[in-house]
Amino acid sequence: MKAYERLLNYVVVRTPSDEDSKTVPSSACQFDLAKILEKEMKELGLTDVHLDGQCYLYGKLPATPGYEGKDSIGFIAHMDTVADFCDGDIHPVITENYDGEDLVLGDSGRVLSTKDFPHLKSLKGRTLITSDGTTVLGADDKAGIAEILTLIERIQEEQIPHGPLSIAFTPDEEIGTGAAHFNVEEFGAKYAYTLDGDTEGEIQYENFNACKAVFDVKGFNVHPGSSKDTMINASLVAMEINQMLPGMETPRGTEEYEGFYHLMGMSGDVAAAQLNYIVRDHSTEFFEARKNTLRLIEKNLNEKWGADTVKLTITEQYKNMAGIIDGCKHLIDNAKKACELANVTPLILPIRGGTDGCQLSFKGLPCPNLGTGGHAYHGPYEHITVEGMDKSVDVILELVKLYADN
Repeated sequence: MKAYERLLNYVVVRTPSDEDSKTVPSSACQFDLAKILEKEMKELGLTDVHLDGQCYLYGKLPATPGYEGKDSIGFIAHMDTVADFCDGDIHPVITENYDGEDLVLGDSGRVLSTKDFPHLKSLKGRTLITSDGTTVLGADDKAGIAEILTLIERIQEEQIPHGPLSIAFTPDEEIGTGAAHFNVEEFGAKYAYTLDGDTEGEIQYENFNACKAVFDVKGFNVHPGSSKDTMINASLVAMEINQMLPGMETPRGTEEYEGFYHLMGMSGDVAAAQLNYIVRDHSTEFFEARKNTLRLIEKNLNEKWGADTVKLTITEQYKNMAGIIDGCKHLIDNAKKACELANVTPLILPIRGGTDGCQLSFKGLPCPNLGTGGHAYHGPYEHITVEGMDKSVDVILELVKLYADN
């Protein structure tokens, strides 16, 4: 079975994770896909297939006789999708021999445009897979799952010699907790790769340092007709907080290694208001400086408006794994070589986000990230190509061969 055929089977199973949930997994629907994958893994001949009670799915492909002493490597992808644009049935649409121009997405009123996504020109002639424009497609990260299982199938069918291989599919990556309950010992690999990137050939091991920051503002509400020097309008103080941040240091104004403050949501009235941010930076020094900027805003506004008017809560999320991967650069060198052997241009890029591999690297499983061939994740413009998926499978197949030859 081709990787894209698997993808089409998986994306129709809705698996949005829920950031407000206190359960693991955060949404029961993730088990729906996990049970399908569990069955498929067993049919592909994987051993030690185990779906645990928290929706982590593990399996192994024992080494070819004579290759048991080779380094054990693993491949990981996540089963959940973002919750945004995932509240209806998902209808994948296949466009063969895509012309590289603007593409109308079903009857949604949305257009996948070359103005917004200039890389579309480079996909001319390929078979493009999108949603109908009303939902996400779910290639993030069901494409990674499809490619890993297609890898296993090809190894079996083509009788390719290999060392010990481990695979795992995780829940709740999109809400930042996908690695929280990952059992590294059960997984059993010495090194691993997540397949959770974009363009085929991407190799990523430098990710953001990340935290959430919440400002709670307490106002003082009195009648506006007699409020001089008395009222504290919480919503106006909240606006003041955002104005104190650097205006261009947002996702729209930054790229590559540049960090940002991202206002995710806001609510409020005169009596109370709240601002929710995520804060990102590749540099540990700059990341700490960003958090200190937030703390200084809290301090200054409490001095201006009164103690306890503003309360800042910072929640750490993940760290840059570059320091871990620096100690085992063969992971990157072999990934580059695998791309070249597969006739794919290697693209070593910083991750402007995070993956399960970030946290797993700090749990003792060095785990850089590879591209899957997809683009424009986390929204209704998400798209991927059949050819990109095939190339991604070729890359990880060459990786398996390289580690078998080492």
